[in-house]
Amino acid sequence: MLVSAERPVTPGPSLTTTVAREFVHRAAFAEVFLTGWQQTDEDNFTVTAQWPRSHSFYTAEHGVYDPMLLAETVRQTFPLLNHAAYGLPFGYQLSWSHFQLTLNPQVMHIERTPADIELRVRCGDIRYQRGLPAAMSMHIDVLRAGTPIALASTRFGCHSPNVYQRLRAGRKEVAEVFAGAPTPPEPAPSHTVGRTRNQDVVLSPTPAPGHWQLRLDTNHPVLFDHPVDHAPGMLLLEAVRQAATALDPRPEPGILTALDITFHRYVEFSTPCWITAQTVPTVSAGARSRTRITAEQDNTPVFTAHSDITTI
Repeated sequence: MLVSAERPVTPGPSLTTTVAREFVHRAAFAEVFLTGWQQTDEDNFTVTAQWPRSHSFYTAEHGVYDPMLLAETVRQTFPLLNHAAYGLPFGYQLSWSHFQLTLNPQVMHIERTPADIELRVRCGDIRYQRGLPAAMSMHIDVLRAGTPIALASTRFGCHSPNVYQRLRAGRKEVAEVFAGAPTPPEPAPSHTVGRTRNQDVVLSPTPAPGHWQLRLDTNHPVLFDHPVDHAPGMLLLEAVRQAATALDPRPEPGILTALDITFHRYVEFSTPCWITAQTVPTVSAGARSRTRITAEQDNTPVFTAHSDITTI
């Protein structure tokens, strides 16, 4: 005979999970770093995230988190808040026009447990069309255990499927463009651009110093998490970081601590994109090198960036 006994009910543990992958435009659950969000005021939000102690692409060099992990965490807030807070339907495309990031390297060290991150987001300069955001700016304070770790700002557009189709007039469907992407050229030696694996290198060498061809390997599981019809913004940020690392004159370990990039147009798969970098005078306190990076495709500028590297 089955017998049930009355037992006191004790509160269970507080359970945490990531946000839905669709909210951050990722296909793989493992690439979702955001864990939740709440609105704190009109157009103000708090977003939470967690960083793993190790990652296949955002590698932990010299016991310090990868700044590109921070950049990707910030990037994920854009679609999350647009979909979850502003009602932007799935299928809309976000396109960067500007992104700026500065970070404190002293708070980027890896500890014995994953890092819990808080992002305080202020949305502004919102342009609406038919009740939905068509363009928006965000200013983001990033904290770790209450300590400021970074500041970020961005401006991007939000395009309905019809608008995006007009922007991409004359282009093939996404799946066809993605499947037809050419074989990537040989990578630059990984150690020259701050990577440990050749498959993570996004620059291909040329005979000219400080000049590379952008390397678009659509088989990369993180940079190309899902089919797209142009180079992802995070790949372009990685190209900036790798070019700056290649020109950094010091042998001791360094970390990217500032990045400012303006996007002029999409980078296509169909023709080579050329990256040029040159060292310029530093303007940030503590930075040991500053690099200006430009990219051209079909003799037309596609992005311009500046980045700083600081000793760890």
